Amino acid sequence: AMEGGPSARIREGDCAVLKRDEVFKAVSVLRRRKIIFEKQWFYLDNAIGHIYGTTFEVTSGGNLQPKQEVEETTTETKEAGTDNRNIVDDGKSQKLTHDDIKALKDKGIKGQEIVQQLIENSTTFRDKTEFAQDKYIKKKKKKYEAVITIVKPSTRILSTMYYAREPGKINHLRYDTLAQMLTLGNIHAGNKLIVMETCSGLVLGAVMERMGGYGSIIQMYPGGGPVRAATSCFGFPKAFFDNLHEFPLSKVQSLLSGTFNTETLPADPEENALVEEESNGLTEEKQTSIQEAEEEPTPEAAMEINPTEEQDTMDVNAEDVEFKENKEKENKENVREKQIKQWERRKKLLEAAALLREKNADGLIVASKFHPTPLLLSLLEFVAPSRPFVVYCQYKEPLLDCYTKLRERGGVINLKLSETWLRNYQVLPDRSHPKLTMSGGGGYLLSGITVVLDKGKSDSSNSEALKMEEPSSKRCKLQDLPC
Repeated sequence: AMEGGPSARIREGDCAVLKRDEVFKAVSVLRRRKIIFEKQWFYLDNAIGHIYGTTFEVTSGGNLQPKQEVEETTTETKEAGTDNRNIVDDGKSQKLTHDDIKALKDKGIKGQEIVQQLIENSTTFRDKTEFAQDKYIKKKKKKYEAVITIVKPSTRILSTMYYAREPGKINHLRYDTLAQMLTLGNIHAGNKLIVMETCSGLVLGAVMERMGGYGSIIQMYPGGGPVRAATSCFGFPKAFFDNLHEFPLSKVQSLLSGTFNTETLPADPEENALVEEESNGLTEEKQTSIQEAEEEPTPEAAMEINPTEEQDTMDVNAEDVEFKENKEKENKENVREKQIKQWERRKKLLEAAALLREKNADGLIVASKFHPTPLLLSLLEFVAPSRPFVVYCQYKEPLLDCYTKLRERGGVINLKLSETWLRNYQVLPDRSHPKLTMSGGGGYLLSGITVVLDKGKSDSSNSEALKMEEPSSKRCKLQDLPC
């Protein structure tokens, strides 16, 4: 089967997503590793080799068993009340006690049968309306039937998961807003794209999925290195990363002014990635202190010598000499390795710089926690004319500011500030209605298209002339905008 084909199988080492109702969790598929999900613990060993999308039941000992499809038993016209007015919630309607249920569970009786028993032992079940009965069954199933579906990660699933689980890590970027970004940015295979995001690599992953491994991406990053925690959840093949470049934001100005060099690199990205993993967003001060500590090369020898000295100070001489020689060898190798890494990073940085210098990117996507105006004004320099750009911001005000500055500068058309509105609906026979809870805000998008900037016009003294050219309706709008 194809890599991501419809019948892709779950393999060891894969990234997979566990799903139960509307709850998702990304995990690595490893043997003998206990996983806790929705108050259930289990091992994924038995899932290996099955097709993605299979639903499993958790059996005793935390083993997963593929769930047999059971046909819903349709009893002859279920007994149901006309309304719920006579039902009193006094907590006495269920004859089974907590201990009874526990006893059933301990016997290894399946969730399905427990639910059946609960229904039979409920004094009020018959009097409930059909809808209320369905709701009751659904609620009890959720509690007692431990079923888990394993699905293949995709942009849709991962963005839903992040938005529900840790929206702060993706700047509260809602999945419909992300979809809008991919559309407005005209993301497709063969693009050369600039991406600047601080959304744990979710936006980058979405772009990579859409491009399918064709084209090139330059990721602009703040700090010591790019963060790609979410990108790794997608489980892309190695080849997808061949044309993924990265470039530090701190070097953008020097690249534009022509003073760019690779001598002063940001601190090692690996150390940074480590910090990111452990802390998930440590404060800046802490990060620098960790880097400073790393920069003073403390040979591991210093760490290891102390305990050996304490243990036996007697026959230390011969061992010590050997130890020192080994350490020196190791240190030399370490230094050499570091130099090679440094050289490789420099080479990669120069490649990325060369790509940017061509100033012919096919698009620009920004979704970060930084103020968009300075970012956009500098990064648009690298985008070819007649190409789309999209900027996401959790708040509207920074984008309004950006809108005004871009209008003054010129070089862009079709400038739009938008927010999508998302409402979930329950669709069931006779009871379709909007869900009661609704997402408050999915953030704002500023999108537009670049055009050749006529240097004469960028002067703001010409804004009067610009106003004359625009139709009167547009003119009013521009003046009414809060600055």
